Amino acid sequence: MRDDNRLEEQFLSQEAEKQISNQLDEVEQIEIDVKTDLLKIFQGQADGVSVAGQGLVIKEDIRVQEIKLQTDSIAINPFSALFGQIELNEAVNAIARIVLTEVDMNRTLASDFVSSQMQNFDLDVDGEIVSFEPQKIQIFLPGEGKIECRGRVLLKEMENTRPLAYTAVFRPRTHSQPAMLESFNCTEGDGISIEVVTALMQKAKELMNIPSFKWEEMAFKIKDIKVEKGSLILLVETQVKQIPSSITELSL
Repeated sequence: MRDDNRLEEQFLSQEAEKQISNQLDEVEQIEIDVKTDLLKIFQGQADGVSVAGQGLVIKEDIRVQEIKLQTDSIAINPFSALFGQIELNEAVNAIARIVLTEVDMNRTLASDFVSSQMQNFDLDVDGEIVSFEPQKIQIFLPGEGKIECRGRVLLKEMENTRPLAYTAVFRPRTHSQPAMLESFNCTEGDGISIEVVTALMQKAKELMNIPSFKWEEMAFKIKDIKVEKGSLILLVETQVKQIPSSITELSL
């Protein structure tokens, strides 16, 4: 009986691999394992899905070096499942381990997609609005748990606009320690006032303490971050209500 079940699992897993591979610009390796049987398929159930992939590329410039994801039991559309397409009938919880390289992170930051998503942000500095318009950002991972960020923004304050370049070194928040800023230096421009720095640090604290992030039908919560030389490792909890349509749209 188990061998018969395994044939059904293999069919669904292989078809799911084809569907995902077709939606990616590039994929070095992907393995999907769907745990279910024919009866559960007709009942719209699966015991879980595991995904392991390497070298996944969406829209040419957005690349993930490695991802491992495991879901709990899921409720699926039985008719789409028979054709290897997993459509969720209920939200599913999953945990993922994602590895990003320094090269891939900077490739993504320079992509047209990320550039189109970058937005200006405003700070209230003693009743005056100071605006930052991101121009360029690069990430460096030197090791020892540190992230170095080099960027350039247009700073708008008191009806004046001027360029500002900076270098910041920080340690991200982990399960055992809070985020720590080690240094912040202005490398271009006349610098910024203490009041602006204070407001900027408060804004950064608010962003780092956001409990979860949302993208379409998915919610993400970063449980842990590990920074190694040249790579960033994320442990992420997710709740997926449906596979985002943007995955397909990005690959067109």
